[in-house]
Amino acid sequence: MTILQTERLILRRPQADDYPAHADFFASDRAEFVGGRSEGVRGWMMFAGEIGHWDIHGYGMFTAVLKDTGAPVGLVGPFFPPQWPEREVGWLVWDGAEGKGIAHEAASAALSHVFTDLGWDTGVSYINLGNTRSIALAERLGAARDDTAERPFDDVLVYRHDAANWRAA
Repeated sequence: MTILQTERLILRRPQADDYPAHADFFASDRAEFVGGRSEGVRGWMMFAGEIGHWDIHGYGMFTAVLKDTGAPVGLVGPFFPPQWPEREVGWLVWDGAEGKGIAHEAASAALSHVFTDLGWDTGVSYINLGNTRSIALAERLGAARDDTAERPFDDVLVYRHDAANWRAA
């Protein structure tokens, strides 16, 4: 099982104990930019899908956990469901963890992982048109907007991460 570590975080495969934090995020207004609220059975299926993604692909989004408390603070990493035109590196940060550099720290580790360990040459981040904070993070990570790329939904922008540029950064 792949486990990544940063200065403040452990990035590991989601596990059953992560469900309450996941459910809280997807039942809140913070889920606005990732398809909206997903409660009850739909929320559970989304969580189960995160775990199953690892079994199907051998990789998936990591639960980001604070080293000092063990608290899960988000999901970040590679994601490629059958409806996506390309492999994605995504990030979600739970309530109370935003604005602390956690998404940048976790996404940087995830990008290193996909380019180095998984051997990807490129990956994208699908970002809702109104999610200005996520757009700013993608640009801070060195991604460039790619208006020629296919999108899974009409209301998203595509930001491309390139391994060659990543290694040079």
